[in-house]
Amino acid sequence: MASESKSALRPFGMKDKLGYMFGDFGNDFTFILSSLFLMKFYTDVMGVSAGVVGIVMMAARIVDAFTDITMGQIVDRCKPTKDGKFRPWLKRMCGPVAIASFLIFQSGLAGMPYGFKVAWLAVTYILWGSIFYTSINIPYGSMASAVSPESKDRAELSTWRTIGSSLASLVIGVGTPMIAYVTVDGKTMLSGSRMTIIAGVFSVCAILCYLLCFKMVQERVQLTTKSEKLDFGKLVKSIATNRSLMGIIAAALMLLLSQLTMSGMSSYVYPNYYGSAAAQSLSSLVGMAGTLLICAPTAVKLSQKFGKKELATAGAIVGAVSYLLCFLLRPSNPFVFVAFAAVATISMGYFNTVVWAMITDVIDDTEVRTGVREDGTVYSVYSFARKLGQAISSGLIGALLTMVGYSEATAFDPAVTGKIFNLACLAPFAGFVALALILVFLYPLNKTRVEQNVATLAARREGKEN
Repeated sequence: MASESKSALRPFGMKDKLGYMFGDFGNDFTFILSSLFLMKFYTDVMGVSAGVVGIVMMAARIVDAFTDITMGQIVDRCKPTKDGKFRPWLKRMCGPVAIASFLIFQSGLAGMPYGFKVAWLAVTYILWGSIFYTSINIPYGSMASAVSPESKDRAELSTWRTIGSSLASLVIGVGTPMIAYVTVDGKTMLSGSRMTIIAGVFSVCAILCYLLCFKMVQERVQLTTKSEKLDFGKLVKSIATNRSLMGIIAAALMLLLSQLTMSGMSSYVYPNYYGSAAAQSLSSLVGMAGTLLICAPTAVKLSQKFGKKELATAGAIVGAVSYLLCFLLRPSNPFVFVAFAAVATISMGYFNTVVWAMITDVIDDTEVRTGVREDGTVYSVYSFARKLGQAISSGLIGALLTMVGYSEATAFDPAVTGKIFNLACLAPFAGFVALALILVFLYPLNKTRVEQNVATLAARREGKEN
């Protein structure tokens, strides 16, 4: 790198992988908290209708259409500092993203007028997701290309990123229901004051994790800095004609739509249909533990043997079958439902483990075709697709809950909770089927093509050095 002598850079190793893990741990302290509990918090604590919450969250993603792409362009154009091209953003933005996340969950405002609560949700959610989260997540994700030029190293970074996400899911998904829910008149209900405290603790944890990532990871690959002005029309055309990018965007959209709908509905199916917050905690524990113990140790080897696309497709099919069987059998025991959900979570854990390496495959494929490498731009487009999936899932959950008549008054009505069970099974089933079809028919980067791209770029770089 221009800002660091090569002698100052240690070889790629465990310190980088652990540091990169902490980066996603920090991301998910706010992202997963929002995905799992924001809808529940605003419907049950703040008294805002599910439909309104969903609309606000979807509308915020319109802002993301501009902020994600803008941040990608900023990252591609910024010059490296002594800390690298991407790492400085972790230190700059860790505080703002954590504070904004905390502000979303303010139960003390529950007594304010309805319009004020909706406005508060809109402003704090946009500050967190569209501005501050974007400004730290896109540099963090783009950084993988600069940490190592080797495909195997990037796959390992992707694995460790998934480990970080899984650990965050364990802490948030298992711990939060155990603390945040209270029993009132025999009913399992969310405590607003406890959620505010939890959000504050997680915000502090997010800052610490981001700083650990900054300290432990090194950038070793000097990437080009773009200087030409942004041609938005050219950018849109480039995206629309890039099949590998369009494929991973569609796959990301379906992955997030399926998983976040699945996790979002868990905040209703367990406490409201089954009356068991303990089952919700166990579901997160089993699913994430399975991802850590089964997927993380084997994903790199399996993806090297069969291919990332092939591994992800198999996981989507297994997840779809699991939820279809759960719907057909309709278990009365919440822990049987936990078992079906765990199978789906673990099977999709393989896709989550390799998806970040798939992004670098798309970046490589784009460079092979065009001769231009745009890590920040490609990652920002993918990030936008992920957040769009999050928003649509929130809007979908809100719309479906409204459709079946869910409100504070009907939260434990058997007719309503029975429909919630149906939604909790059929929504992720449909999403996983769509995901498998996208990977098979749209996403082109199979094992053979990825290996060809890596060889082509290695030959080009070797030619430049000579």
